[in-house]
Amino acid sequence: MTTPTDRTDRNARYRGRRVYITGAASGIGLATARILAQEGAALAMVDIDAAGLQSAVDELGGHCLPVDLTDGDAVDRSVASAAELLGGLDCVINVAGVPEGRGLAELDPEIWARVFAINLTAPYRICRAALPFLSAQDGSAIVNVASGEALLPSAAGTPAYAASKGGLISFTKALAAGLAPTIRANAICPGLTDTPMVAPYLHGPGNEQLAASFAARYSMKRAAQPVEIAEAIAFLGSHEASYITGATLAVDGGRSFH
Repeated sequence: MTTPTDRTDRNARYRGRRVYITGAASGIGLATARILAQEGAALAMVDIDAAGLQSAVDELGGHCLPVDLTDGDAVDRSVASAAELLGGLDCVINVAGVPEGRGLAELDPEIWARVFAINLTAPYRICRAALPFLSAQDGSAIVNVASGEALLPSAAGTPAYAASKGGLISFTKALAAGLAPTIRANAICPGLTDTPMVAPYLHGPGNEQLAASFAARYSMKRAAQPVEIAEAIAFLGSHEASYITGATLAVDGGRSFH
């Protein structure tokens, strides 16, 4: 088994590792892909934004797999394609997700179903499709990106989002229990992060007060940069985290104190 003490070059901790990563066209996913590429990973990069994804692949190398995560069959095919292109899989990183701010009274069943399809069902299908490839490797890892809202919902308008991400945490713990010792599974819970998804609230005209109110909830008094979340993801997917599984790591600047 590969452990941190077996390695001498920590700048190449992903050398030889083949990674399937969703949400790779922007935000936390792109920041993570950049770190992994710098550290030697072979990447299969997945996103619904085909143009953004192609730009990321042009920058970093790897393989471009545009996928709508609400299409389960397409998700399954993308995992099989990634394994074929990379010659196997050592690591799966589920970053892609969608926000949802409607309160319960306005939360139609169709909206609920879409949020769960992307935030919870897609990671399930990806992990299930990847299982034969991950099982064939020593030291394989799954990292699922949940949310601080799953640990401590902070607004009345997040029932679907918080529930889907809370489910992802429990799913990850169940994977850790069921797949060890061959495969590790951990969850990351980011706090407010300066990504395209939240940029309108942080930087939109006239939103200074709103941005300040968001930041005030955090001990660090600011939003995270995507790379700050990506560093934690990269750690949990690497051999340096060889004795960590079933963990839920809050990377939230001191909001939940989880």
